[in-house]
Amino acid sequence: MDQPGTPGPIPFYEADPRAVLPIEGFRVPPSVRRALWRERYSVRVDHDFPAVVAACAVGRRDAWLTPRLAAAYVRLHRAGHAHSVEAWRDGRLCGGLFGVALGGLFTSESMFHRRTDAGNAALVAAAAMLVRAGFTLWDIQMSSQHTRRFGAIDLRSRDYRKRLDEALAAEPEPLDPTAAAPG
Repeated sequence: MDQPGTPGPIPFYEADPRAVLPIEGFRVPPSVRRALWRERYSVRVDHDFPAVVAACAVGRRDAWLTPRLAAAYVRLHRAGHAHSVEAWRDGRLCGGLFGVALGGLFTSESMFHRRTDAGNAALVAAAAMLVRAGFTLWDIQMSSQHTRRFGAIDLRSRDYRKRLDEALAAEPEPLDPTAAAPG
């Protein structure tokens, strides 16, 4: 996380407790399942990563996703470490999330939506892709009422670090946008 106007390197931030979403036990609430069935978003991976990062930074009360941090994520994407899962409809980017993949770890850094349930479409599709690729840990930093609906849990730092070590040693397949369509 970054703070506007902070000189020097981007500071390191570690949440304790740390929130994770289950990959194998990811839950799709019935209301979300019905909404995604009605909306039928097209899901793409890494189609417009910079646009997803920019959309995640718009209108945030806390300005943690500063321009220099956004640029760092774009550099990570170009190096093959950061990815976006995007929900499209009628040729428009409607929602999405982005994160960093290292070994079997995927960190969801931020999420946005411009249409109802478009962010949920990206979240549900990401879950299916992470399962299929063989990822083992899905880090979301902090849980919210919304993410707890999908099964998010908080882990103490000690427990998180143990799971992190195991995940970093894993060798999953690349994320495949054909692995699942939300709904």
